[in-house]
Amino acid sequence: MKEAFLYKKIKDKKVQCRNCPHYCLILLEKRGICGVRENIDGKLYALNYGKAIACHIDPIEKKPFFHFLPGSYSLSIATVGCNYSCLNCQNWDISQGFKGVKEIPGKDISPEEIVETALKNKLPSISYTYTEPTIFLEYALETMKMAKKAGLKNNWVSNGFMSEESAKLVIPYLDANNIDLKSFSDEFYKSNCGGKLKPVLETAKLMKKSGVWVEITTLVIPTLSDSEEMFKKIANFIYTELGPETPWHISQFSGAISWKLQHLPDTPIETLEKAIKIGREIGLKYVYIGNIPGHQAENTYCPKCKALSISRVNYYIHRHDKSGKCPKCGEDLNLILE
Repeated sequence: MKEAFLYKKIKDKKVQCRNCPHYCLILLEKRGICGVRENIDGKLYALNYGKAIACHIDPIEKKPFFHFLPGSYSLSIATVGCNYSCLNCQNWDISQGFKGVKEIPGKDISPEEIVETALKNKLPSISYTYTEPTIFLEYALETMKMAKKAGLKNNWVSNGFMSEESAKLVIPYLDANNIDLKSFSDEFYKSNCGGKLKPVLETAKLMKKSGVWVEITTLVIPTLSDSEEMFKKIANFIYTELGPETPWHISQFSGAISWKLQHLPDTPIETLEKAIKIGREIGLKYVYIGNIPGHQAENTYCPKCKALSISRVNYYIHRHDKSGKCPKCGEDLNLILE
C-alpha cells in the first residue's frame, strides 16, 4: 500500500479523499466508495498500490482506440476497485466483487516491472484499463512517469469521474484517454452508476483542452440509454466541446455479461445504426460501431471523399492510409501514429 496523493486530514482522524468527485469523508479504519482507499490512523492509504489484478497484451483497438497508434499492441494493467457501481459492468468481478474483503487481491508487480515488460515485448504503449484508473492513481502515475522516460505512450480507458486535482496530476504524462460517456442524463448516472454526469463532461473538456487525444465510448443499453434525444445530446457535446475530429464509439450492450442487467436484451443493430447516422448528420467525422465484428461502421473512412482508409474486423485491421492521410485525396485522418 501507499499513502494517497490526494486527500485532506480532518479533525478526529477523519480524512477526505480528493481523488474523485465523491470526495469521500472516511472515518478511521473505513474505506471509500471505491473500496481500495482506507483511513489508517488518520492517514489515507491506497491499498491497491502495486497489486495488479490484470496484466495483459491487447490490441489497442480493444480499448477501443481507433485513431491512437492504430494496429499496435499495448500492455494493459489494472487493479481491483471502482468509484462507480454500474449495473451494466462487464468487469464487475474485479471492479466490485472484492468489496468487503479485507485483503486486496492482486499480484505484486512494481511500476518498474510494468515498464520493463512493455519494453521487453516491444510495445509502444501502456494502457490503464479494465477498471477505473483514477482509483489506482498512485500506481498508474508512478508507472506513467517511468514509461514517459522510457519513450512509451500512456493511455487511459476511463469513466471520466475524476477530480480536477487528479486529472491535472496525470495530464502531463497522458497521451490518450477513451472516456465513457454513458448517457447525457444525470438521473441515469445516479441510478445506474452511482455517480454524476457533470464531472465526466468537465474531465473530457479538460483532457481535450490540455492536448490529450480523446475518444468517446457510449454503451447503448435498451430502455436506459437508447433514445434519439440522448444520441443527439452526446453528439452535439462531442462536436461543440471536443471537436468534430473526436471519434465516437457506439457499442452494443450484452445483458449476459453484465453485472445486474441480465434481464435486458442485446442492443438491436438498428438502434446503433440510428445513433451512427445522428452523429454523422451533426458533423462528427468518425463514428464507429462497437461489439459488432464485420460491420462496415468499424472501418475508418475519409471524412472528405469517403474512401476506405482503415478496414477492421474486430481487432484485425488493415491500413490503407498513407502516413495518416487519405489514400485517395490526401485528407488528414486525425491519426496519432507515434
